[in-house]
Amino acid sequence: MSLISPHAIVEEGAIIADDVEIGAFCFISSKSKIGKGTKIAQGVCIYGNTTIGEYNTIFSHAVLGSIPQDLKYAGEEVELIIGDYNTIREFTLFNPGTAGGGGKTIVGSHNLFMGYVHLGHDVIIGDNCILANAATLAGHVEMGNHAVIGGMTPIHQFVKIGDYAMVAGASALSQDVPPYCLVEGNRAVLRGLNLNGLRRHVAREDIDALRSAYRELFESGKPLQEVAISLLESTSSDYVKNICTFIINTKRGIPYERTQG
Repeated sequence: MSLISPHAIVEEGAIIADDVEIGAFCFISSKSKIGKGTKIAQGVCIYGNTTIGEYNTIFSHAVLGSIPQDLKYAGEEVELIIGDYNTIREFTLFNPGTAGGGGKTIVGSHNLFMGYVHLGHDVIIGDNCILANAATLAGHVEMGNHAVIGGMTPIHQFVKIGDYAMVAGASALSQDVPPYCLVEGNRAVLRGLNLNGLRRHVAREDIDALRSAYRELFESGKPLQEVAISLLESTSSDYVKNICTFIINTKRGIPYERTQG
């Protein structure tokens, strides 16, 4: 049985699973779906066609599913989809998708969103990511798995951030971050591999392969795309293949300091 405060507003039509807790002064829209075990603290507003999975913890005054902050939005049916076991802290703002971006903002599972984090329209977040306080993602940003964004960091629209990448706090990112890498600064540039994150999850021999590939890609002075293609053809490391494929497919470019070869 769910525990819903008598001071909450849950519109008719909302689908609330078992063992959900909804605090006082919350608003839950008629098109919302809330998975079992999810806890929603006081003052949370869940608007529109928003689906929230199981065992999420949503802190007070989060706003999920309010219409996109996009002047092209004209009332279309759009969605916000959130996975399982996420922690969504106070005063966060997640917008749904837009017709021009596929209509869906999608959040994976086991993520931590600290206070005042903003996810713009059509954002896609993987699993096991951490977004620190006031990280701000513009529309169409994509994050892989196990990625980290430091506090007070804005991310430009259409940027892609690869698996296990880290964007340092108080940076400003306008280009893509390859998997396993660390960027920092305003504007943010590559500073090396995200070794702290990698050591928690990746074997030593794989990190060594990434170190070698990083030097060849970003420190040799050779054309980046050519090096990535060459490494992709010669390496047996799945991690190196991943970073090379990301570089080959980038649309916004990679923010690194060019050197003379």
